[in-house]
Amino acid sequence: MSTLITADLVDLDVPSTDRTTTVAALAQRLRDAGRVTDLDTFLADVEAREAQMPTGLEGGIGIPHCRSAAVTEPSLAFGRSAGGVDFGAEDGPATLIFMIAAPEGGSTDHMTVLAALARRLVRASFKNELLGATDPAAVASFIQQEVGA
Repeated sequence: MSTLITADLVDLDVPSTDRTTTVAALAQRLRDAGRVTDLDTFLADVEAREAQMPTGLEGGIGIPHCRSAAVTEPSLAFGRSAGGVDFGAEDGPATLIFMIAAPEGGSTDHMTVLAALARRLVRASFKNELLGATDPAAVASFIQQEVGA
């Protein structure tokens, strides 16, 4: 698997508290990086997945994710929101948003990433590192090291 996340896939100041706008902004980063070929198809796939079950987790975490024919390689975009974005978690909006984009097909890479991410998110030190980060490249390197293959 190639590099899961790069500095251009990190937004440390998500400007919107609206879920749809935030998802679209992170998806655009994936598109700009050449990891998503068709933005509309990808966004429809993310929304379809979100409609099945909200992707908000307790503790201020959002993990929108999907498999999509529009995805060229397993990828992760990260956003941090001071105002929080509602991903349906019972305890409120997400301040840390991890968008997992997986190519359509038989690979389970995205589930491996999701599982690795879930294991890290129970550690306060992991979340605190991301909450206090100021450099997108350092964030990408940290996440890649923690959850990348």
